[in-house]
Amino acid sequence: MAFDLIVRGGVLPDGRTADIGIEGETITAIEPQLEAEAGTVVDASGDLVSAPFVDPHFHMDATLSYGIPRINASGTLLEGISLWGELKPLLTHEAVSDRALRYCDWAVSMGLLAIRTHVDVCDDRLLAVEALLDVKKQIAPYIDLQLVAFPQDGFYRSPTARENTLRALDRGVDVVGGIPHFERTMADGTRSVTELCEIAAKRGLMVDMHCDETDDPLSRHIEQLAYEAQRLGLQGRTAGSHLTSMHSMDNYYVSKLLPLMAEAQVSAIPNPLINIMLQGRHDTFPKRRGLTRVKEMQALGIRVGWGQDCVLDPWYSLGTADMLDVAFMGLHVAQMSSPAEMARCFDMVTNVNAAIMGLDHLGLEVGKRASLVVLDAENPVEAVRLRAERLCVISRGKIVATRPKRDTSLSIAGRPGSVNRRHDAGGTA
Repeated sequence: MAFDLIVRGGVLPDGRTADIGIEGETITAIEPQLEAEAGTVVDASGDLVSAPFVDPHFHMDATLSYGIPRINASGTLLEGISLWGELKPLLTHEAVSDRALRYCDWAVSMGLLAIRTHVDVCDDRLLAVEALLDVKKQIAPYIDLQLVAFPQDGFYRSPTARENTLRALDRGVDVVGGIPHFERTMADGTRSVTELCEIAAKRGLMVDMHCDETDDPLSRHIEQLAYEAQRLGLQGRTAGSHLTSMHSMDNYYVSKLLPLMAEAQVSAIPNPLINIMLQGRHDTFPKRRGLTRVKEMQALGIRVGWGQDCVLDPWYSLGTADMLDVAFMGLHVAQMSSPAEMARCFDMVTNVNAAIMGLDHLGLEVGKRASLVVLDAENPVEAVRLRAERLCVISRGKIVATRPKRDTSLSIAGRPGSVNRRHDAGGTA
């Protein structure tokens, strides 16, 4: 038997060592040792081989625009929204497309092969929508891109947002979005959740709303989102992004809320890099951490993934398209420090995020799409700890990025031998 490509000797996330055989765009064998030839062989001996990284929450229409037309001086969410409003009239199809394509090239080099991006529909030109629909076609050979119709200025608050949301969906945007906490009143926010979910149910689409991205404990639109998911049969197809108000809610209310989310199968997408940067800006001390209740949700079986959200845009001045950076920050802010919890953070930016996006074709299993990553690490915890180098990225059965393995040993003056930064934790009693 012959394969098009074999990845030999890799360590799977569950600790097994295996060869992975690929034919065309499909994984057709995962065995301890494949006695077969292949057109291409990747030597992954001792290296972690994983399903690709997946980002379920991003803003590709704004990415790489940092400093245009100015910098967010206060660092707040609201100034970022205001700054985006200044930038929107300056956008061109070419500029949005160029920045998005540059980001996608960067993402591929980091093993990030599936992205869900929210695209603002409050520009009557729908310029960013058209640009990202074009980008989606161009990157289809190597990235799964989902677009969310996102009424950034409010589904009711912006005069043409409702019409534009429908226009964007008619043009092929994949997911229904919203921002209920940015409407003029709590009642309008609740009403927007209901109507947007009804639109999704009628069209057979998924829902992903920016929900309660605020420090206000009375912002409780996630409750309405869970109710509508249950009422309209949207279980498993609905996600609430951010959910930061939950870090300020009283525990009794949360004890009622989380079981409702679990019952309605609503997923949660916190974005730790951005949440911890933007939230708590009005606090003195104690200052809130800006992250929703990740471990409590997971304990109830709620699907929780980590999102990137922003890279070099009006809201965030950093970012590297590296989902291991996201997992690294997430485990710190959520205090997920046990080995099992750290490994779970790796799973959140691979398999869990893929499940939230409904990407059943991704995963390190026979019959799944041959998209995978070889990392310079021995296990998922080490990969997160080191933000491990991507040695080889394979998308749809083709190698799309490679890097040489770095020599991680170093010599310390005055001491014999060397220290391996990858393996030696250091320290003697």
